[in-house]
Amino acid sequence: MGIEPSSVKIDNMVDGTVNQVVESAQGPGYELPLLLFAGFRALVDALHRQLAEEGHPDVRPAHGFAMQAIGTAGASASEIGRRLGVSKQAAGKTVDRLEQLGYVRREADPSDARAKTVVLTDRGLDCLRRSAVIFDELRGRWGRTLGSERLRQLEADLRTVAGAEGFRLDAQAWFDR
Repeated sequence: MGIEPSSVKIDNMVDGTVNQVVESAQGPGYELPLLLFAGFRALVDALHRQLAEEGHPDVRPAHGFAMQAIGTAGASASEIGRRLGVSKQAAGKTVDRLEQLGYVRREADPSDARAKTVVLTDRGLDCLRRSAVIFDELRGRWGRTLGSERLRQLEADLRTVAGAEGFRLDAQAWFDR
């Protein structure tokens, strides 16, 4: 049992402004992922504007995912790639860029002299700390706009539908498929 294509009204036309979907009175199914993504983008774009003002103008969303994947204990390029869902080579390119920008450094792995561990520098840790504070401020803005109870319920509902997988860092790999 499925939906007959001829019975579905397709109204996902763009109204002349890129990424602005013409509103439907019914709230079509395709709108939900677009609204969720728009909310995500609003938060991430605001974060990066603020990070730029606070001394981190070169950090990009992919860098934030990579720094989260590295974590406070550090990780090998292979482990970073696994956590992000990308190849070791792709992770290596991101690590190279983060190293050029001063967010990470490579150190000898204490358990394997042939391997390197990528660790966050003080600059990388500062960026993550500032990101956490900024995200708290952005959440506060959303709470003032939506109401704190409504925001808590939205978060609870999203946790319910997100399921047991929790937070995954491999967003870029998902978009690259």
